[in-house]
Amino acid sequence: METWDTIRARRNVRAYEDRQISQEHLERILEAAWRTPSSMNEQPWDFVVCTDRETLRQLAETWRYARHVGGSAATVVLVAPLPRDQDARDWIFYDMGQATLQMMLAAADLGIGSSHAALDDQALARRVLGIPEDRFCVGLVAFGYPADRPLRPIERPDRRPVEQVIHRERW
Repeated sequence: METWDTIRARRNVRAYEDRQISQEHLERILEAAWRTPSSMNEQPWDFVVCTDRETLRQLAETWRYARHVGGSAATVVLVAPLPRDQDARDWIFYDMGQATLQMMLAAADLGIGSSHAALDDQALARRVLGIPEDRFCVGLVAFGYPADRPLRPIERPDRRPVEQVIHRERW
């Protein structure tokens, strides 16, 4: 897809076909994360890629809004160092948000759906994934082929009108 079409096609997908993502496509999604710019080039991330059914099932238990992870073909957990202060924490979340969106756009470009979620149970995530104590899980992104309809550019009547959200020069 062209970039603009990919942006218009991307949506949160929480129900997936029972179909694996090719290694080539998974590597492209991960490269998109790796290529993400970060503040001061800190690159505050590590990415844990999960495709094992049992691991995905356990990750689905880390937060009530992450249940869709259990049916995904792959889930990437974003891991960062424990922040030294609130300012560092803010930048970590900003940078991880960029990495998340970059992976989601790369996936959409390949016709692969995605949905992100937070993790409420850090202890469970640490135990399941072997995350070191000096790190924390920022969130996760589930990937899979949409069960309902393919990704394609669509109009979004459910969005607030652009005139209500764009302000020029001043509020």
